[in-house]
Formats: sequence, structure tokens, C-alpha cells
Amino acid sequence: MIKLGEYNTLTILRETEPGLYLGDEEDNVVLLPHKYKPEEYEIDDELTVFVYLDNEERPIATTLDPFLQLNTFGYLHCSAVTEYGAFMDWGLEKQLFVPFKEQARPMKQGSWYIVYLYLDEKTNRLVGSSKTNRFLQNENLTVEAYEEVEILVTHITEKGANAIINGIHKGLIYLEDIFEDIRSGDKIKAYVKNIREDNKIDLVLQRPGYRSIEPNANFIREELEAAGGFLPLHDKSDPDTIKNQLGMSKKSFKKAIGTLYKDKQIVIKEDGIELK
Repeated sequence: MIKLGEYNTLTILRETEPGLYLGDEEDNVVLLPHKYKPEEYEIDDELTVFVYLDNEERPIATTLDPFLQLNTFGYLHCSAVTEYGAFMDWGLEKQLFVPFKEQARPMKQGSWYIVYLYLDEKTNRLVGSSKTNRFLQNENLTVEAYEEVEILVTHITEKGANAIINGIHKGLIYLEDIFEDIRSGDKIKAYVKNIREDNKIDLVLQRPGYRSIEPNANFIREELEAAGGFLPLHDKSDPDTIKNQLGMSKKSFKKAIGTLYKDKQIVIKEDGIELK
């Protein structure tokens, strides 16, 4: 079965004027237009292609890489808004349609949005939705405290940065735990700091608790080496100065230099820390 909105590994069956016809083991066939065919190929070669619907709603193959796949989230640019809905640039020739009913708030041309790609069972068409919450769930969690996860930052509020975790769950990075510049649409690594009784997930960008001491200590040692062996920072330095220079909280900094000091790797002076 050739799957819409996904990558398929298919066999080259024949070459025609429009392009290469590719097929699967169930005799399903799709066209790969000539402009996407590889420079070198032979009949019966296998190709991995992405399959979606063309302007006439027919399955079509491409070797281009879309910005998102079926049942995943992406950060997309709105190219146009018409009387039917919004059209998003998702890296392919035909743009992704987001109906008005699937817009969390009215989309505007030129703006960026977190969009989920799904297959409409009634029409068998690929459709986008910015109503992302209905595609997420925190009832049955697949993550644990301290676990490393992949997140997509959705939006920043007064409370912190909201994020999608592993494409499945919702989470939040509190403002006091953000020590670097992050924006909506960023795909980055994070860590589960805490799972509350209501299954809400708190995230941090550095390993939480005692697990963060060793990597932070190594990071500070690398910064010391890059700076010639001395940094004008110590346990009485202003928290904002530490955050701006090293991207970590003062608490994490003090734990890290404490580790380096105990290991006799640094000397703590009145005006900073020095590598032994």
C-alpha cells in the first residue's frame, strides 16, 4: 500500500513521457515526475519518495523533503489566505491547506504557525490544523522524570515556554528555568524536570538536579580553556552576569564550580576562577 503523507520505498516500473512510474508489491502505482527523478537509475531500482496529492487530488511522488510528515507537527509559513482557508508552505510544490475550521485563531498571510498534518478520512486528503491540543494527550505518559526528550516550542507566555514533547505530550519550561534564547518553532533537546499529579510535565533545557552537575562542570572547564584559563566569575557574581556569559543559573554554576574545586581542577579567587 502506498501511504499518503509518508515516505515510501517503491520500485521503478517504467519510464514514460510524464516521468517514472513507481510501484509497490501490491501493484499500486504512482508517478514521479521527470523533474524529481535521479540522475542515474535503472528499471527495477528502488527509490524512497514522499507521496502526497497534486493539484488535481491525485497521488504524486517527489524526492523533495517536506517540513513535516503525516501525524507530525511543523512550524510553517502562511503563504496565502483565501475564501476557503489558509495555504502553508511545507516544502512541496503544492501547498498545504488549512481550513478555517482547523485554525486555532484566524491565520494571516506572512505569519508562522505550529501545524499538525493529518489525513481526513472523509475526503482522503492531507489537511493541516493549528488546533494542536486535540492531537496531544497527557493521560498516558510515555516519559519519565529526568528523561531526555525532543521538544517543539509552540509559544511563549508570561509563565514560560509551552512545548510539544516527542510529538505526543504537552509540557512547559518555566521562565526561571530558561537561560538561553528560544523561540516558537525551535526543535531542541530538553529534560523532564518533574511530572505533577495531574500529569502536567515541567521541562528544563539542562539536566535537572544532581544529573546536571557533571555536564555543567565539563562545560565550565571548556570555557576556562577557551578563555586562557581564567573567567571573571565566582560564587558572588551577579546571576544575570552568569546567565549572559554561560547560559546557566547561578545555582547550577555554583554546583559546577564546587565539583571542579573538589576535583582540584580550579582555584577560586576573589575576582574569578582559574584553571589549575
